[in-house]
Amino acid sequence: MLLEDKDPAGDIEGEAVNGRMCIVTRQSGTPETLIRFVAAPDGRVVPDLKKQLPGRGCWVSAERTVLEKAIAKKLFARGLKKADVTAGPELADEVDRLLSQQLAGMMNMARKAGQFISGASKVEQAVRGMAALATFHAVDAAADGVRKIDQARKAMSFVADDGKEIPSFRFFTEAEMGGLLGQNAFIHACALAGQAGEGVVKRANMLERYRGTVPVRAVGAETGLPTQ
Repeated sequence: MLLEDKDPAGDIEGEAVNGRMCIVTRQSGTPETLIRFVAAPDGRVVPDLKKQLPGRGCWVSAERTVLEKAIAKKLFARGLKKADVTAGPELADEVDRLLSQQLAGMMNMARKAGQFISGASKVEQAVRGMAALATFHAVDAAADGVRKIDQARKAMSFVADDGKEIPSFRFFTEAEMGGLLGQNAFIHACALAGQAGEGVVKRANMLERYRGTVPVRAVGAETGLPTQ
């Protein structure tokens, strides 16, 4: 587990280690499937992705549609036990932005560690060498480049121990990645084995789950990574 992923929320007053429950669905979850929220001094509800902010917090399933229900039904006042808290529709966009920034930051960290590489040929080679944990493409990447890498993912699934294809993600356009990653923006990339590479896949899974492009599932279900 990465150092910044350690969850101190269980030590925050009023929140038991195993007492996390979504204020909308009333279902228990883990730090990977729930997002913590707290009230700022001005009463504004803010997301606490690192689960480190002090004070009473409440939890919402890490899905945009669930968060939008919490906002529409004004459930944060009850969850935070404060009548004067405010949570507007912009909160859902703020969470998406923060999750995107978190993923981009982890990509940069993994690149420095040699666990995140870009370039179509390098990515295809890593996939065929069974070194890639996941692939990433710009939303507006050329179809031919994506197809070649997808063919490699499918081919290697036949020789993988579990018979599954490694996951592939498409979150941002090339222009959006330029804003997030600067000179490290890419068209095709992949995460490689290692602590930082695993961190990239973990954050990609959470952003994908939040946006609702896949059913809710345990982190690591497709990648073989520990669910922690």
